Amino acid sequence: MTTAPQVGPFTFRPLDPLSDGRLVHSWVTHPKAAFWMMQDARLEDVERAYMEIAADEHHDAFLGLRDGVPAFLMERYDPAHRELVGLYEARPGDVGMHFLTPATDRPEHGFTRAVITAVMAYLFADPAVRRVVVEPDVANTAVHALNEAVGFVPEREVRKPEKRALLSFCTREQFLAATGVSA
Repeated sequence: MTTAPQVGPFTFRPLDPLSDGRLVHSWVTHPKAAFWMMQDARLEDVERAYMEIAADEHHDAFLGLRDGVPAFLMERYDPAHRELVGLYEARPGDVGMHFLTPATDRPEHGFTRAVITAVMAYLFADPAVRRVVVEPDVANTAVHALNEAVGFVPEREVRKPEKRALLSFCTREQFLAATGVSA
């Protein structure tokens, strides 16, 4: 369990593509999730995408739970094998991450920052993880600010097939210095 500042504890469980598919579909197709690039996906498309992730030894998807209720989505991947292959020199201990907080009618101040803090603490709880790598769209300024708040340092823009991305890194030490949270 990870306690997020001002919001409360989060737990993580593997995403089940079929039983969680309808919920995740509603999240990733919402206009707020435009940077997730699944706006026009059908339920079957989302289920298939997450079945592929579940079968992939280098990629995992999780639901973040708040009081046992799904509250956000997190993906973890090995950047030496997925997403960033050939775009930077992966180091031992690198792990890639994506996260999505769903749209809500009742926004809660600090929730998304608490989520990214919990996600980072979860990733760094694995002693093999030395550095978290992200590659958000260069236009996603909201996530750039969140990344900076938890210790990410942008390195450079990279061109992926689907977007121009801001390659950024965060070490365990940078995360602790930025948040005061130790994993």
